[in-house]
Amino acid sequence: MADPKIIVALDFADAKAALELAQKLDPAQCRVKVGKELFTAAGPALVEALASRGFGVFLDLKFHDIPNTVAAACRAAARLGVWMLNVHASGGRAMLTAARDAIAAGPDAPRLIAVTLLTSMAQSDLDDLGIAGTPDDVVLRLAALTHACGLDGVVCSAREAAAVRAQSGDEFALVTPGIRPADAAADDQQRVATPAGAIRSGATYLVIGRPITRAPDPLAALAGINAEVAAALRTG
Repeated sequence: MADPKIIVALDFADAKAALELAQKLDPAQCRVKVGKELFTAAGPALVEALASRGFGVFLDLKFHDIPNTVAAACRAAARLGVWMLNVHASGGRAMLTAARDAIAAGPDAPRLIAVTLLTSMAQSDLDDLGIAGTPDDVVLRLAALTHACGLDGVVCSAREAAAVRAQSGDEFALVTPGIRPADAAADDQQRVATPAGAIRSGATYLVIGRPITRAPDPLAALAGINAEVAAALRTG
């Protein structure tokens, strides 16, 4: 598969478990995501080990700090050979621009995307934080800022994907977590969608964890979801 659409979330507590799961997958059929728990436990060596096995690695650390600090972190992540990394869009224009400028251009440069609103957050969370508008409003505002700052895309819920796609155009990457096959539990996500539904809404890449990582046969589960995605891409 030239551009795998599935990003498998390696949400494990240690390198051993993550690498054992990766061994059951095919890097031609998916990419993998390393988040905060796993990176804190295993460090850069795990990222390099996954990359050496042929996996495109999405380093999901959601950098959010002063511009200079975020720029330095992005440069360090790029040196690890990651395929994609992210920052928080709510860090603001100066931070987003510094992150973008820190990553050298070129065919081997990682893709840089920004998190809009975590898929675990609902209207009540925005109200608690004093953030004006609905989740849809917040996502669209932050996606517009990210696009204006020249980043490659955003993380957003599949439920907002169609509106972000219409606003930002076809080249803007939309990475959608909270993806669950129709027969899977929502777990701790609030704004979820099926793989086919997310693709039809305009998603570019789908982040999927437990439906694959906890399946009796992870590779078979991945193949089934890839088939669903391929059918959705064919039918539009």
